[in-house]
Amino acid sequence: MILVTGAAGFIGAAVAEELLNRGESVLGIDNLNAYYDPQIKRDRLERVRRAPGGERFRFETLDLNDAEGMRRLFVAHGFTHVVHLAAQAGVRHSFTHPHDYVDSNLAGFLNVLEGLRAHPPVHCVYASSSSVYGANTHFPFSEDDRVDDPVSLYAASKRANELMAAVYARQFGLALTGLRFFTVYGPWGRPDMAPMKFTRAILAGEPIDVYNHGDMARDFTYIDDIVAGVLAALALPPAGPGVPHRVFNIGNNQPVRLMHFIDVLEQAIGRQAVRRMLPMQPGDVQTTAADVSKLRAATGWAPTTPIEVGLPRLVQWYRDYFRAA
Repeated sequence: MILVTGAAGFIGAAVAEELLNRGESVLGIDNLNAYYDPQIKRDRLERVRRAPGGERFRFETLDLNDAEGMRRLFVAHGFTHVVHLAAQAGVRHSFTHPHDYVDSNLAGFLNVLEGLRAHPPVHCVYASSSSVYGANTHFPFSEDDRVDDPVSLYAASKRANELMAAVYARQFGLALTGLRFFTVYGPWGRPDMAPMKFTRAILAGEPIDVYNHGDMARDFTYIDDIVAGVLAALALPPAGPGVPHRVFNIGNNQPVRLMHFIDVLEQAIGRQAVRRMLPMQPGDVQTTAADVSKLRAATGWAPTTPIEVGLPRLVQWYRDYFRAA
């Protein structure tokens, strides 16, 4: 059985569904918190249950910060693999709710590591973030770049996860792979992220907030490409001499200018956006760009979905799900 934490989340639900499609049995956990509307989380879980192989999916409501609950989880199940995606997300939320990040991303991750230590699986893949690159200005971002200049507590917490994982791999021989995700989007996406926020606002005829006056770029990565990369990494534990821990970028490897992204989204929706041009937000960065050569070399994975394909799929799903015009 494979454990997927954050199974009601955007990436977690998609990973769980694909694992079932491949014949695996999955136990998903999530605390179903109200950082954004829990209804879409419940609906994602229902989608997973109804997917082919859904009879092999089990779900438990559990908070990572519940140390005893996490201990019992690992005692009760002999997990062969773990995909750890649960975390408190969001850069700006960390400015107003810092304890959420300490509880979920630090104490919660420690409880996961302790469960792995007591009941070692074959391999654990865990979520890091492109945010660890912080104020880095070397493009594209490489795993060899320094990551000691974070610009948010969220970024600092994800870098701390990488360091914690490296220690547990070194001390206890756990096979651990961290994936630095770059701006994931697509159907069933997070409502707090720009692709979904822009789609909602344009359909409603409301303004969209365009930060740094549009002078930004992101490595927008389609959800199907992310899922394929996660499972490619999961299938290949670190091998050879040395500490069994590694970190990979996982992104589209082709940053898109924000204004072009908006143009493509407008075309997919069939409406023009009302653009409210604003200065840069605190904690944000101007550009993200992923060098994915190491993940490609290790697994053969490569992203295949441009925004010209991915955004129309997002818009169609949004219209169907929310019954929007």
